[in-house]
Amino acid sequence: MSDLADRLAIQDVMTRYAAGVDDRDMAQYRACFADDVEIVGFGGDPVQGADLWVEDVIQKLSVFGATQHMLGPQLVKLAGDQANARTDVQALHYMKDDPKTTLTLWATYFTDFRRESDGWKICRHELVRRGTRIQKDD
Repeated sequence: MSDLADRLAIQDVMTRYAAGVDDRDMAQYRACFADDVEIVGFGGDPVQGADLWVEDVIQKLSVFGATQHMLGPQLVKLAGDQANARTDVQALHYMKDDPKTTLTLWATYFTDFRRESDGWKICRHELVRRGTRIQKDD
């Protein structure tokens, strides 16, 4: 693949990641990760393994109704079959039990990827929080 094709493929992984969460399509979300992924910074201890992480995300999402993860442009560095990306995210989370209350998260994802036989996969994913706000509409 060319550098441009690799960059677009990596961008597609992150877009499927965000859409998978927001659409609650956990099969699509799971497909973004290498089996041995390491997840850091989402609260609690680091999580090892894609299946365990997806179970954790399902639990975390249980308190929210709709969510929307908006991704900024990525800064991608390629090195053969390895890559990393910096992606800014703004995520809106509507509380399931109080839909007039919104949690907004501003953060940056620092994500490592590796090329596997079926395409680019996330092998390490870190969330660095920049800020949060809880807003209640009247």
